[in-house]
Amino acid sequence: MTMDEIISFVDGLDGVLTLRPAPGDGSPEIGWGDTFFSYAPDGVTPTATQPFATIVIKNYPGDEASRLDRPDTFRVNISAGKEAFIRWTGHAPREPAPTEVDPSTADTVIAHPVYGTVGWLAVVNPGPRTEAATRELLHTAYHLARSRYERRTESCQ
Repeated sequence: MTMDEIISFVDGLDGVLTLRPAPGDGSPEIGWGDTFFSYAPDGVTPTATQPFATIVIKNYPGDEASRLDRPDTFRVNISAGKEAFIRWTGHAPREPAPTEVDPSTADTVIAHPVYGTVGWLAVVNPGPRTEAATRELLHTAYHLARSRYERRTESCQ
């Protein structure tokens, strides 16, 4: 599963705003080359919510465990909710993991090495073992983000 396949899949969902920061667009340099997915049917970048999924292509300060500095390595980060997190990791987000997983292992659904405590999942270089799961988790995260957006919109009317 390539980054372009993932981007195409998520971007094809109704109401998704896909941001791909690049030099010259006013975005911070640290985000250049990464991809951020938000539910924003109005096409306006949300300021009060986080993206529901991201693709990162490099290490961030304090987030080097996935070793994204290796050639052709990227990580999909997904906020698919507590139920999905428990199903894939075997524990609640704030609980310790029953077994230690190497965050640099490819094609494996894991708790995000930094944001796992708040329920984010991650997959380094999704492949044959995790392609269906990655799509399912992205779809779940999309639906959760859409539901949150709709609840906020209804409460403001």
